[in-house]
Amino acid sequence: MRVYKVKAGAVIEHENQFFTMEVNDWDVFLNRTNLHRKLLNDLVGLTEVDDVNLNTLGIPMGTQEIWASGVTYMRSKEARMEESKEAGGGTFYDRVYDADRPELFFKATAQRAVPHGRIVRIRKDSEWDVPEPELTLFISSEGTIEGYTIGNDMSSRSIEGENPLYLPQAKTYEGCAALGPCIYVPEGPIDSNAMISLEIRRDGGIIFSGEVSINTMKRKHQDLVDYLFRECNFPQGCFLMTGTGIIPPDDFTLQVGDETRITIEHIGTLVNFVG
Repeated sequence: MRVYKVKAGAVIEHENQFFTMEVNDWDVFLNRTNLHRKLLNDLVGLTEVDDVNLNTLGIPMGTQEIWASGVTYMRSKEARMEESKEAGGGTFYDRVYDADRPELFFKATAQRAVPHGRIVRIRKDSEWDVPEPELTLFISSEGTIEGYTIGNDMSSRSIEGENPLYLPQAKTYEGCAALGPCIYVPEGPIDSNAMISLEIRRDGGIIFSGEVSINTMKRKHQDLVDYLFRECNFPQGCFLMTGTGIIPPDDFTLQVGDETRITIEHIGTLVNFVG
């Protein structure tokens, strides 16, 4: 089951059928335990439509915060160690990869995030920028994983590499994240063999592509959630990006006008443009 945010409320996709639903408060609509079952109940009496227009989607969230976790894949650990070695921070990432406590950080408010089809930004004071394709959890206020979406965690590798203490500036700014195109709400956990893929296009051609399986992630999703909820309350629930295993080579940087396409099996494809 997939939930799309549209101007009139929501479109719920179930068994290749689409249904429209009026939603006045996305915080209340999403923040429900056993969300799959409750969406099935919501379907009763809804109007069926032909499909969903992907060109008019909103970001599938209310006022929830977006958090992120880092160094959850081996490729991410290697890239972070390389970019920060001259600043003396390389071993930090090696140690956090093997530690019990994960790296967790605040990523964005709803204001700083954009939906499918819109512009994500690279910082004007950065010289080395990449998208980070990430499976993103929707977690209820009770700490239960209720759905999944695609996240684009835009990052300045030049700022983060200069000093690991600059991580908030490398990660959080206007247009620093994208979520969408929908929230996938399965009856159980997402298939651990699902693939994440990234394409970056420039001037009509593909200049980078890569893919990784979710099951190569070192940490369990629930472990990340448990650490996040240890000393934080999320009255409306929250989103948590779970890290990236796809990072372009060190000689690559995004340019204005590039197109990013992140696909995760069962969820769909999140398309954004760089500005």
